Amino acid sequence: MQVIQWYPGHMAKAKREIIEKIKQVDLVIELRDARIPRASSNPMIKEIVGNKPRLILLCKSSIADPNVTASWITHFKKENILALDIDSITGYHMKNVSSYANEALKEVFEARLKKGIKSKTIKAIILGIPNVGKSTFINTIAKRKATIVGDRPGVTKNQTWIKVNEDLFFLDTPGILWPKFEDQITGLHLAMCGSIKDEILDLENIVLESIRYLSNIYPEKLISRYNVIITTPEDIVNQIGKNRGFLLKGGVVDLERTHRMFLNELRGMKIGAVSYERPEDELI
Repeated sequence: MQVIQWYPGHMAKAKREIIEKIKQVDLVIELRDARIPRASSNPMIKEIVGNKPRLILLCKSSIADPNVTASWITHFKKENILALDIDSITGYHMKNVSSYANEALKEVFEARLKKGIKSKTIKAIILGIPNVGKSTFINTIAKRKATIVGDRPGVTKNQTWIKVNEDLFFLDTPGILWPKFEDQITGLHLAMCGSIKDEILDLENIVLESIRYLSNIYPEKLISRYNVIITTPEDIVNQIGKNRGFLLKGGVVDLERTHRMFLNELRGMKIGAVSYERPEDELI
């Protein structure tokens, strides 16, 4: 398996800037990918935010398995962690974000009242891995194009304050990973979901591992989308290429084209809603 790692210089810079700005905020809103709540959790965030109130938002819930996402919400509740599953594209649960933010800051507001401060202004920093959907989330909440949006990791380069309404301000930050993944399953899951630049990846390996997983957990989705017989990952790739007509001279399957098409469809929900991690999984 390819050793996957991606920590360019701008991420190290972003981390330093976040540490500098963290004292200015009341709340940390951590965005995670609903398909990979563990892999999309940056272990540096705990170190950076300290005891700041935190709200976890599981983004892109429409392309995650709803039953698995429900299990994650239950898991967080048992751990006394405030979490909400949302989807910035469909608007799912977006109207609940403000009330959850207020809940996260309940003790802060009570402390303000004791000091005679009635203000419920919230300054929140938005943290998350690359391509988790921070900019889309902010634009949806603000109901305007407040940030640059892209479907690739590394679009946001700077930190910017954004006024959502009279009482809510967001500090947008670039997506950051961490210097070394604890295990390669984490890197694989991040790559499968598009949080690492494809240019540094062995796409064949990512596709084969994705198909291996889907064959075991969601075989019906592969069969329905690609009309394949579940065999080995390598054979399934060849079946997909043939069925799509991705052939070179001599009837040989164009593997590169097949790999890219499959990854695009996997990430674009063409295959259906899937999750790659469950709370009970032993691998972290």
